[in-house]
Amino acid sequence: MQKNYSILLLIFIFFSCKETDSPPPLPKINSFYKSAITADDRKTITPEEARTYHVNKTYHYEYRTGNPGNYEYNYDVKGINNAGDSVCGNINVQGKYGAGVLTTDTVSEIEINTEWISYGKLKATDKKGNEYQLIVK
Repeated sequence: MQKNYSILLLIFIFFSCKETDSPPPLPKINSFYKSAITADDRKTITPEEARTYHVNKTYHYEYRTGNPGNYEYNYDVKGINNAGDSVCGNINVQGKYGAGVLTTDTVSEIEINTEWISYGKLKATDKKGNEYQLIVK
């Protein structure tokens, strides 16, 4: 009887100590979403984005693309720079951050990065470090 338990114990140890293969890595999910918005994103709509293109004039955005939880919105904006000069432009925003282009009376295009600071209000910074206070039109 003692011998039977010893054999069972050895079999149990043998099978429990057997090295198991690690599971295969999960497949990478292909997505057309970018990790960061750039100023050029507002110029074209990709075929993938065109499938989810949505316009709703009730809200301030010009259009949106994407799926719930991962929308990219396009807005017309206006505001002022640090010197108090008027600026206006167009931006794309995904989540809290975005990018776009502003124009002034003296400069035709200023590439900016944006961040929501309040409902309908954004803070923008250009490549030279100049700041702009913007609101959604």
